[in-house]
Amino acid sequence: MRVVAAMSGGVDSSVVAGLLLEAGHEVIGVHMKLHDEPPAGAVADGKRCCGLDDAWDARRVADRLGIPFYVMDLRKAFEEAVMAPFTAEWVRGATPNPCVLCNGVLKFKVLLHRARALGASHLATGHYARISEGGGLRMAADRNKDQSYFLFPVTPVALGSTIFPLGGLTKPEVRAEAERMGLVTAQKPESQEICFIPDDDHAGFVSRQRPDLDGAGDIVDEAGAVLGHHDGYYRFTVGQRRGLGIAAGSPLYVLRIDPDRRLVVVGPEERLAHSALVARDFNWFRRPEPGEAVMARIRHRGALIPVERWSEADGQVGVALRVPARAATRGQAVVLYSGEDVLGGGWIRDVRDAQGA
Repeated sequence: MRVVAAMSGGVDSSVVAGLLLEAGHEVIGVHMKLHDEPPAGAVADGKRCCGLDDAWDARRVADRLGIPFYVMDLRKAFEEAVMAPFTAEWVRGATPNPCVLCNGVLKFKVLLHRARALGASHLATGHYARISEGGGLRMAADRNKDQSYFLFPVTPVALGSTIFPLGGLTKPEVRAEAERMGLVTAQKPESQEICFIPDDDHAGFVSRQRPDLDGAGDIVDEAGAVLGHHDGYYRFTVGQRRGLGIAAGSPLYVLRIDPDRRLVVVGPEERLAHSALVARDFNWFRRPEPGEAVMARIRHRGALIPVERWSEADGQVGVALRVPARAATRGQAVVLYSGEDVLGGGWIRDVRDAQGA
């Protein structure tokens, strides 16, 4: 087959291209230019993906393998699909996950469309995930590297034109393959997750994107008593303890954020226990069978939590958990699993704590 290999410039995507070539496919390497370079010194070398050095590494790997290589300017698409929604969610008081938008949306809509324009039948990426014989999404063999959580928005149709060559490999095995192939990326370190925020300062990024936003307000307890003040509600995340700048007799955590009144509500840690949630824009690979054991995950690398029951109405999915989850919040994703199979996932729009509030 003619396959487009998404080549980020890291070891994973480099090995993907090599394995596809060895399997007899016609391989075209494509690197996505997603954003502009940060100011000099803004980030340590090797900690940020999709920059000029990564494009150069991807080209060197393509040259080594003897395959065509293209750099696609997807900055506008990345701004619309990832950066703008990321900012909007913070402004709404939610906690967004840009990696889901990039991995699950941009690559498998925009890049897949570009791959088909090149005459390719499939898109291959370096994600650690697998595709079942029935065309569903599955966890990777290496559970420590599994990225199926990020991929829940990929439609079954797009998944049918996708290859995950690394799904059955461990990270050490991938590096060993890169060494065997003589690839310059064999020992390249992992990049940071949020590539367009090199200093990990999401609040600074939101401020630059929305200089008109006045987010200053009060820090209050659940009864509404003012405990302190803040200079931007979007600087806080649910579950946060550090950086509140208030003194109390016992530890306090951010329980919720009220963007309309610019309030940050704090309370004791036990109030972070959430036993139910509602998700929107749910993408199903298959719905659970009656009596099937279902598990939920609300964070990448987060624990799998047993589901008591689930329901679907008005385009939304409700999930009741047997064991309360800590600090579930709007903007995060909830992904449902049955064994190794991904059943589906959606974006959390509402949560209820263990006391039903």
